Parts: sequence; C-alpha cells; structure tokens
Amino acid sequence: MSAEFLDDITGFEPDEFAVEYELGSSCDVDISAFCREFFSPGGTLAQSATVNGMPCEERPQQAAMALAIAGALESGENCCIEAPTGVGKSFAYLIPLICYAVNSRRPALISTETINLQHQLIEKDLPFLKQLTGMDFKVALAKGRSNYLCRRRLALLSGEQRDMLLPLPQMVLETEKLISDLENGRDDSFAGGVRSSSRIWHLVCCESGNCAGPKCEFYRNCYYFKARRKWDEADIVVANHALFLTDLAIRQESGNGGALLPDYGAVMIDEAHTLENSAAEHLGLHLSRSAMLSTVNRLYHPERAKGLFMHPGAGMPELRAAAQRIRDEIYGFFTPYAEMLTKAANTSVRLDEKTPDAVPEVLIKLFGEMAESIDALMESEDDESFRTELAANADRCREYADMLMVFTGRSMPDAVYYITDDQDSVTCCAAPLNVADLLRELLFNGDLPVMLCSATMTVAGKFDYFTGRIGFAGGQMIKLDSPFSPDQARLVIRNHMPEPSSPEYLASLAAAIGEAVTANNGNAFVLFTSYQSMKYCSEALSETLALKGLQLLVQGGGMTRSEMLRTFQLLANPVLFGTDSFWTGVDVPGEKLSLVVITRLPFASIASPLTEARMEKLEAAGKSSFAHYSLPEAVLKFRQGAGRLIRTKSDRGIVTVLDSRIITRRYGREFINSLPYRSECI
Repeated sequence: MSAEFLDDITGFEPDEFAVEYELGSSCDVDISAFCREFFSPGGTLAQSATVNGMPCEERPQQAAMALAIAGALESGENCCIEAPTGVGKSFAYLIPLICYAVNSRRPALISTETINLQHQLIEKDLPFLKQLTGMDFKVALAKGRSNYLCRRRLALLSGEQRDMLLPLPQMVLETEKLISDLENGRDDSFAGGVRSSSRIWHLVCCESGNCAGPKCEFYRNCYYFKARRKWDEADIVVANHALFLTDLAIRQESGNGGALLPDYGAVMIDEAHTLENSAAEHLGLHLSRSAMLSTVNRLYHPERAKGLFMHPGAGMPELRAAAQRIRDEIYGFFTPYAEMLTKAANTSVRLDEKTPDAVPEVLIKLFGEMAESIDALMESEDDESFRTELAANADRCREYADMLMVFTGRSMPDAVYYITDDQDSVTCCAAPLNVADLLRELLFNGDLPVMLCSATMTVAGKFDYFTGRIGFAGGQMIKLDSPFSPDQARLVIRNHMPEPSSPEYLASLAAAIGEAVTANNGNAFVLFTSYQSMKYCSEALSETLALKGLQLLVQGGGMTRSEMLRTFQLLANPVLFGTDSFWTGVDVPGEKLSLVVITRLPFASIASPLTEARMEKLEAAGKSSFAHYSLPEAVLKFRQGAGRLIRTKSDRGIVTVLDSRIITRRYGREFINSLPYRSECI
C-alpha cells in the first residue's frame, strides 16, 4: 500500500488497518513436521476427541494430503490432488496453510466454488483449528464489492434527492426499512439481513466506479473498506472462484496495484473441478440488456420521470433526451438477438462473424457522447456525492462502449460468441476457448505455489484430461484412495430401459423412477440432465408418490437449493428431483439419503454454444471431440452425481442408473469402472 494512500487517510495510523508483507519472504518452520505431528496417531487431532468430545478417526489419506500440501509450500511448487469424499480435505490443507501463513507473514488464499463451503471453513473448521492448535491467526471472508452496502449511496437515496432517484413508492419504503435494519444492528451484506431480492440493492450497494475511497465522508465507517482491512490483516483469506479469477485478470492488466485481494503467498483452490467453466465465465465478456437499461434508468427513467438527470440545472432537458435515445437504441440493438432466440426456441444461440445490423455503431457512439456530456456536467456540480454518482455512470457508459466494440468486432482472441436468455433479459456473451493457456500464464507460472483439490479430477485413474483443460503445470499430481469401502453401495442398472432418444423413454423413465423410489421408501435424490424431463416426471409421479407417503421436492418450485436441502432433511421419506446444481456440492450424510437415481448419462448438450465450440476446436486439431471432451466430461459429472450418496463410513445405499447406454454402448464401461461399487443389472 502506497505512502500517498496512507497520507490520505486522516485519523488512522497505518498499523490500524494494514499489514505490510515482506515480498518473497519464506517460511522457516518445518511445515511437514508440523503436519506429521498434527495428524499422527496420538497427535494433536487424535487428542481432540478427548479435549472436545468430537469423534476422531485415523485417516492415512488425510495425512498424505497434508504432507503433499506442506511439500508444495516448502518447495514453492504447484500441486494437484484428487481427494475422495471422506478424506477430510479441508483439515488436510488448512493445517499446512495455517502453519505457512503464520510463519511466513504472507497470507494464504483459499478459493471455493460454493457458499456452503466458504461458511463451513469460516464458521466451523478454522475456529476449531484455532482452538485446537493454540495458534494465533486471523481469518477473513472476501466477497465482491456488490455484497456490501455503500453508506454514501444510501444517504443520497434517503436525503433530499430521494424523490428524484427512486422511481417507485415501494422503493422508498424499502430504503426506510434498510436504514431501520442497519440502525438495529443488522449486517451490511446479503449474508446477514439485507435481502438479495431487494429492488433497491443495485442503487445502494458498493461499486468500484462510484467509490471515492478515502475522500468519501463515510470512509471511516465504510463496510467495504472495513472488510478490506480485515483481508489485509488476515493470515487465511477465503474467497470464491469469481472474485479470485477477477483479481487474477486485474493483476495481469494493472499489476498488484489494482488488485482486489491481498498480496497472498500461496493459493489453495478447492472444488477445482469447476475451475475451467468458472474461468471461461469470469475471464469472458457479458453484455446484458437489463444491466444497460438499469444504467440508463439511473440517469433518466422517462415513464417515471426519475433519475440523476432530473436534478435542477442547465442542459438537463438535452441530457434527458439523449438518455431516452440511448434507451431506444439499446432495445434496437438487442431486438434482433431476442428474435433469434425466439426463432431458435432455445435459451442460447451461437453467433457467427456477422452482426445483425448497423445498430452497434450507433449505440457505441451514443454511449461515448453520453460519457463526455456527464463529464462536462460534473464540472458545474458542487455536491460531491452527486458528482461521484455521475462519475460512476460516465465510467459505466465508457465500459459499455468498449464492450460493444469487443463483442461486435469479435476482437477477443480464440473465443466463442453467443447470446442467451438470462432471466427474461437477452445477454451477449464471449467466452475464451483457450482457458488452459490463460490459466497457465496467469496462475501456474511458478510465482507462488498453487494447490488444487477436488473429489473428481481423474478419468480412468489419470489426470491428463483435467490438467490439460486447465493448463496445470509445475508440480506433482496425487490421487488418494477412498477411505470408504466399496461394499457400502451398489450400482444398479436397469437394462430394459429404451434409449433416451426413443419416444417411449420419458414414460418408461417416470415408471422406473416411481418403482425405484417406492422400493427404497423415499430418502432419494433423482438427478436429471434437463428441466423438461424433470417436469414431465414430476407431473407424472406427484400424485402417485403422495399416495405412497413419499414427499416430493422439485427444483424450481420456489425454494432455493439450500432451502430444498434443509426441507429434505426434515421430511419423512423425502424424494428430491434436481438438475445440474444437485449433481455436485450437496452433502446429506446418514440414512436420510440412501438412493441416488441417475436418469441419464450426463453428456453435455451440444446445443450449448461453449460446448459446441470446444468440440469444434478439438476436431480442427485432429482429435475426436467425443473421446477428448464429451466422454471424460460426462464421466466426471457421473462420478460427482454418484458421490452424493456415500458421505461417511456408516452410509449405505444404492446408485441406480436408468440409461441403458451404460451397458449397450462400448463407452458405458468407462462409467461403470469410474465407481468402486459392485454393479448389477435388473
């Protein structure tokens, strides 16, 4: 952190909010020895059963993983570890990371995909290990800016500008409720009381463009900068893949000076099987019609006569007219894409090298002119908070102009361009196809040790597919054995099912699901690969299952995934129908889940523009896209889905597959062999 920055912060001493790290500092402590003592029979972890009354069992795989992580930290090399469910991977990487961070005075960063794992680490695992080890270390949860309330923006909405900026009477009530919540000690983020569904959140959340930093009158009590100071002081920082990848991209463009996250000395990527798709999304481009319109509506909403341009002053009528024209041109730009989606009857459509019409050039020009007009308006504005809000919108207009040029000019190298229907809003997307090259340069370049772990990385016992897709290099790959017995579950295959392409498939599928979950008396997950199949089966079976005393939960019925899981665990004899998000990251140990039904082998849909483009790239290189992409991707997802079943050594159950291709096609053996369970056909 620069001296100039420190000088700008009146009333704070540097050591009150920041920790200066010695770049390149190393850890002089024997991390491996520390891990051996902690995980050994009779060691620190084993003794915790006596100290805290928690059950503890010796797991050689856990100790092996901890030593592998320790070795990577000591050597500065990368490491890739497949750690099956039950290994206890969180403790296995936390112990060496804690030892490293405390003794090197450089923070260790942990990146995860799911919120559930973040909160498990922050609220359970790390506090327990702090008590158990007796080590004094600090922990922080890092979230993106938009998760924090901006006091300046809230004050602007609740002050004399309120009626001008809030388009709906209900928003005034929501603003007053938000102020009341905060005065009564409610948290400042989505996680603690501020509703993520609030219609005013986008008007009051923290955003980079409208942040004045130390110059803001609310800086001392700024929620975001309070959090940043905690990150800077922490030894262990827990973030998600989205924030981590965004930080990587910023570091590449502007160096560490513009980084979002602290200057970490080591990275642990948990749930690494999602890394490629996360990188494709967050290193790509997204242009949303609703986001563009929201920006213009902040400036001027013609139907409600609200917005920043309703502020008194010369030239405002002209600015309102310009905003109205941009609004019209936004609809003009996205209309051809919306028509393409409607005609295709699909949620996404891949684009070729041509644009629908000449509208983009007009819109790019208008956004640029609007940014210049706002800059001129700012020169005559005395209200500092109002100026900051104007500046943010000017920057956003420039960003949209730049993104439009990239998208319509197809100037992102080695990328696929497509449009998608995202919650009734058309979104233009560009996703890189060279994720492996990007991550090899950004992440696995040897500057610091990067460690990855997941329960599903290998195909046919090899890492080649996974490491090739993410560009992993510069370290060893380790596959740990499962601590569970193969006898804990059976793989049951229905061999009389029609092929999924058959007209009789859906009716047969519903009947087979009904038989399987009834025979098991519920306590089942039924995993689908499409919403259409799930909807058909839920409609066909809802009454039948209810008559048998089985309580059906269907994804998309109004509950979030977390709410569905909590309800599943409370109900007697529950049956849960879920699609993509229930194949991974879901943990229901014990008797409550004793059957997982896989309705169809999870091959990625070739209707997905990204999947299609990835396959085309392989074919162009002379490789079989089925053998080098479709099949290994499906096998990994199959393993993830089946992995929902056995979560502890006491779990027992059945994985039932209702896709006959697993026995009629030659590739089916890849799926059967990917699970350690005894298989049988019925």
